[in-house]
Amino acid sequence: MSEVERESMEFDVVIVGAGPAGLAASIRLKQLNPDLSVVVLEKGAEVGAHILSGAVVDPIGIDRLLPDWRSESDHPFNTPVTDDQFLLLGPAGSIRIPNFLMPPLMNNHGNYAVSLGNVCRWLAGHAEALGVEIYPGFAAADLIYNDEGVVTGVVTGDMGVERDGTHGPSYAPGMALLGKYVLIGEGVRGSLAKKLIEKFELSKDAQPQKFGIGLKELWQVAPEKHKPGLVQHSFGWPLNSKTGGGSFLYHLEDNQVAVGFVVHLNYKNPYLSPFEEFQRFKTHPAIRDTFDGGKRISYGARAITEGGYQSVPKLSFPGGALIGCSAGFVNVPRIKGSHNAVLSGMLAAEKVAEALAAGRSNDELAAYEAEWRQSDIGKDLKRVRNVKPLWSKFGTWIGVGLGGLDMWTNQLFGFSFFGTQKHGKPDHAALEPADKHSPIAYPKPDGVLTFDRLSSVFLSNTNHEESQPIHLQVKDPELQKRSEYMVFSGPSTRYCPAGVYEWVDADGNGLTGGPASPTKGGEVSHSEPDARFVINAQNCVHCKTCDIKDPNQNINWVPPQGGEGPVYPNM
Repeated sequence: MSEVERESMEFDVVIVGAGPAGLAASIRLKQLNPDLSVVVLEKGAEVGAHILSGAVVDPIGIDRLLPDWRSESDHPFNTPVTDDQFLLLGPAGSIRIPNFLMPPLMNNHGNYAVSLGNVCRWLAGHAEALGVEIYPGFAAADLIYNDEGVVTGVVTGDMGVERDGTHGPSYAPGMALLGKYVLIGEGVRGSLAKKLIEKFELSKDAQPQKFGIGLKELWQVAPEKHKPGLVQHSFGWPLNSKTGGGSFLYHLEDNQVAVGFVVHLNYKNPYLSPFEEFQRFKTHPAIRDTFDGGKRISYGARAITEGGYQSVPKLSFPGGALIGCSAGFVNVPRIKGSHNAVLSGMLAAEKVAEALAAGRSNDELAAYEAEWRQSDIGKDLKRVRNVKPLWSKFGTWIGVGLGGLDMWTNQLFGFSFFGTQKHGKPDHAALEPADKHSPIAYPKPDGVLTFDRLSSVFLSNTNHEESQPIHLQVKDPELQKRSEYMVFSGPSTRYCPAGVYEWVDADGNGLTGGPASPTKGGEVSHSEPDARFVINAQNCVHCKTCDIKDPNQNINWVPPQGGEGPVYPNM
């Protein structure tokens, strides 16, 4: 991208990502110094278009950012939590866990069931009123460094590039946005954050980051089924005890219910399909009644950071910092991260404002890195730091119980019997060869309660220009065939929630893959079929699961043209 002549714009602060962290940072900067020039880049067609979360929001961050928000008539926090339920699901029944057994930090009273996309749209209004420039439809495609290797800005993606890389008739080069500091708030597994973490070795002293995939549907339910403010979480069926995950069911306003399912991406079985597990979950007797007489109106999916306290990388780098889910601030047992995203954006903004006031620029924000663990972000994550590793190590039944005990002792006494547990290997390395597992026979969708992936993607309003270069880059096609297909039986066809990946034969017929195991010499033990890897990039909902779960880390997700991907209305 550096070979193209580009127009440039200069700002005091460049922020990548109009999520809760980026918008909070922009608002806080203008609160501290109205004269600062601040720009926010957003790859979605509009603010909120790529935002997907449950969401039950802890208002601690919003309270600090905008103390008088409750007096506003247009705020989106219209549904306070009224009932908080935890269910353990079995194949045919459920057990409600009494609230008094749950650690107090799991209590959702005082929180709000809300669309996080609408929260971001509301925050964007506040930011623009303060003079922040927000550019939706512009993907930050690359970083700009000075001669000393310091980050000095970002480059937006070129438009009108053809599939073969040539410039089409509508070609327009991206712009260079230069800043005295650059804040990266792209969300989970962002492409720029990934580059920065690698270049500056930001994760060298941290545990491997862990991830889950969250799938969500928004339903319009029958009025008699609607219970505004009901928040329901569950774990157990349909996942087995060795596969981590759980569900949420949130009753919002206007007879709308958000239902979602999370699968931890350290699962072993390559035949598992998170999307199909989600559809199966909705058929449980304790769940399905909510949707009788209802209509599904939206669908989406997104990766979630789950590593927590011990997986947070170093946050500062020369010229800027990571904020929000780019840093990995999700509290896994609470299934919440937006409050920490807002707090991190505010903390980073305060350190940037201090640096600029002192006449500094393009250096490292060491104070941000030094202070986050002592802040409310660090305190929130530290007391739940062992829940995920205990769950992974001991399975659902024992691991969840031990995690609950650990949360109790951390909250009441400030210590853990388990110290700080390690996560072990990254999620992609957890996948096992197909010959160690059996295929899973999932039921066919009925089109009423359960659905297929393509009809689901339609509801996400996803769109990509098909003539552009494929933004899902396979580094080594032969490795993909030799290993992902032959050894692991093509898990990309199952872990992708949008039907992006297919393995087909010469006639275009779908293939199921291996299984086969490599010999000691590394060769596949039988001849490979005539398999071809097909990437339907136009279906991509930007969840980043392929970038995380491919067993060889052979798929690299990069931004497509700005403004493309899903357009979530109120997810």
